[in-house]
Amino acid sequence: MAFQIPFKFSGSASDAAIAERSRPSKMMDYDQPLVWVTVILMLFGMVMVYSASIALPDSPKFAYLTGRHEYFLFRQMAFIAAALLFGYITFRIPIASLQKLAPLMFVGTLVLLMLVLIPGVGVVVNGARRWLSLKVFNLQPSEMMKIVAVLYAADFTVRKQQYMHKLTKGFMPMAFAIGVVGMLLLLEPDLGAFGVIVCIAMGILFLGGFNMIWFGGIGAILVIIFTSIIALSPFRRARMFAYLDPWQEDNALDKAYQLTHSLIAFGRGEIGGVGLGNSVEKLHYLPEAHTDFIMAVIGEELGLVGVLVTLALFYWIVKRAFDIGRQAIALDQFFAGLAAKGIGIWIGVQTFINMGVNLGLLPTKGLTLPLMSYGGSGVVINCIGLAILLRIDYENRVLMRGGRL
Repeated sequence: MAFQIPFKFSGSASDAAIAERSRPSKMMDYDQPLVWVTVILMLFGMVMVYSASIALPDSPKFAYLTGRHEYFLFRQMAFIAAALLFGYITFRIPIASLQKLAPLMFVGTLVLLMLVLIPGVGVVVNGARRWLSLKVFNLQPSEMMKIVAVLYAADFTVRKQQYMHKLTKGFMPMAFAIGVVGMLLLLEPDLGAFGVIVCIAMGILFLGGFNMIWFGGIGAILVIIFTSIIALSPFRRARMFAYLDPWQEDNALDKAYQLTHSLIAFGRGEIGGVGLGNSVEKLHYLPEAHTDFIMAVIGEELGLVGVLVTLALFYWIVKRAFDIGRQAIALDQFFAGLAAKGIGIWIGVQTFINMGVNLGLLPTKGLTLPLMSYGGSGVVINCIGLAILLRIDYENRVLMRGGRL
């Protein structure tokens, strides 16, 4: 016997409820979950930057900050505010305008990379010349080049679509451009940024239909080139040997010092961590705990749970970037689609390298964790990149509604 509900609703109320449920849901103008995930990562990063840097003013290296334990927290808050402002401004720029400006932005960023190398102009930190002083904060052109490389590679691939199966016209011009960037970055030196930019360019060319045989061959050549760069550089070679055997006494106290203390931090954190603020490794044992090795502090204070949550949030952003890119291509917005996927490659590769270095899966390399590590250039450029992704998604929604761009 069929079950019947023993209640009877008034006609007007039930009809209104049915009509409300049957009404098509209104599509939002922007991807709200993407905004929230981005904001959560930045705020989470701000908390961890404060935790990781709170003891730094007690170090002789930061003696000028004695008693100012909130120094890095306040600066990170200012960086996040600036990132949100620049992100909003970027979101207002049509993707077609960014495509037109891509070659000009590429040349402009190349000029900034050259200025960094001029003595007295470029700022030297820890032996590397990677910054330009803007008084309020130091600008890092290599961070700018990552998002510019996304736009330039996407624009190049669209313009040269008919030549993607040819080596001379489909690859060599891009190889020359990235080669110039690489030469400037290696003079800083910044091998990590160069590796990320190469991955961005090669990934976009691959997604744009570059010949698979040529792609495989060029990939092998790039492996040889990066291996040669490491082999011919004494300090990079020493880092590689230290990475292979970090617990050897000489390595643990020298080239593998950061790696061993990062691994100790993860070991202390176990499953649930030692508690927010209770890290021991950040107390002048783990260098650059608030920048390159912030993931180690997360692992120690919040344990495996904190690491997995962080990893899940970054995975969601990368997956969403590829989903937005696929939707744009389905709507015949090829530049927008490749740019969206390029942003996903950029965030994914840099996150993978940073986490891999912290966990000892990759040799030690100075790359920050996107959106979370301390630093103005990184946070601002990351936010600009995700604002472009949001703009692509916004234009996808306009087109799906039948509107015009």
